[in-house]
Amino acid sequence: MNILDKIVFDKGLEVKLRKSLIPVAQLEQSALFNRPKNSLAAALRNSNSGIIAEHKRRSPSKSVINQNLNVQDVATGYENAGACGMSVLTDAKYFGGSLDDLLIARAATKFPLLRKEFIIDEYQLLEAKAYGADVILLIAAILTKTEIKNLSEFAKSLNLDVLLEVHNEEELQKSIMPSLDMLGVNNRNLKTFEVSLNTSKSLSKIIPDDFVKVSESGISTIDAIQDLKHYGFQGFLIGENFMKTDNPGEYAKKFIHELEAK
Repeated sequence: MNILDKIVFDKGLEVKLRKSLIPVAQLEQSALFNRPKNSLAAALRNSNSGIIAEHKRRSPSKSVINQNLNVQDVATGYENAGACGMSVLTDAKYFGGSLDDLLIARAATKFPLLRKEFIIDEYQLLEAKAYGADVILLIAAILTKTEIKNLSEFAKSLNLDVLLEVHNEEELQKSIMPSLDMLGVNNRNLKTFEVSLNTSKSLSKIIPDDFVKVSESGISTIDAIQDLKHYGFQGFLIGENFMKTDNPGEYAKKFIHELEAK
C-alpha cells in the first residue's frame, strides 16, 4: 500500500464514523450552510498574483512544518496580504488539520476558503459547506470518472467551486467535464513525493481554456510563478513556503507585493 492508498483507506473509516455521529440534517442546519457563493475561480481570474495561500501544519512528506501558529492569525494574515483565497487542510491523521480550522478561518475572514481534503463521499461536501468552505478539492488519482462527475455536480448544487487535481495526462483526460471550475496540476508525485514544475508545464497544453489553471506544490519563487504564467496558469497554491516562517501572513504579503510589482 502506498501512502495515498493508506490515506484513502483511513479516510473511508473516518467518514463512516463521522456520518454516524453527525446526521446530514444537522449539517444542513448550520448557520453557514446557506452562505452566498464566493467564487475562488472568479477571484483568480481577476487577480494579478493568483496566490492561494495554504494553512498546513505537517505532511507525510515533510513531517512537521509548523505546529506553533493559530489558524485565525494565519487566515487574517493571508487575507491582509492580498491572497485570492486560502486552502485549509482538514485531514487530522496525516496533516494535523481539522474542520474546526476551517470554521475558525471562516469566522476571521471573508475571502474564499478551500477545504483541502481527500474527498471520497458526498457527505464531506455537506461538511465543507456547513463549516464555511467555498471551494472543494477533488483528487483524480483517488476517484473514478463517475465519482468525479457525481461529486463535482453535487458540489455545484451546493454552490461550491470545484478544483480538480491531476498529476498526469491519464488523470486529466478522465477528468475534463463542465462541472469543474479549476484544474489543478500537482507538481508533487504522490507516490514518490518528488516535485517538478515541468508537470504543470507539460499538462498546461492539454487543459482547455474554459478552466482556471492552477499549479500546486513546489512553488517557492516569483520567477517560477512568472514562468508558469506563460503557460496559462492563473492560480498558484503555496503552503510550505509561507508556513515554514514565523509569520506566514507577513511573508505572503512581501511575496505578493514583489510579485505584483514585476
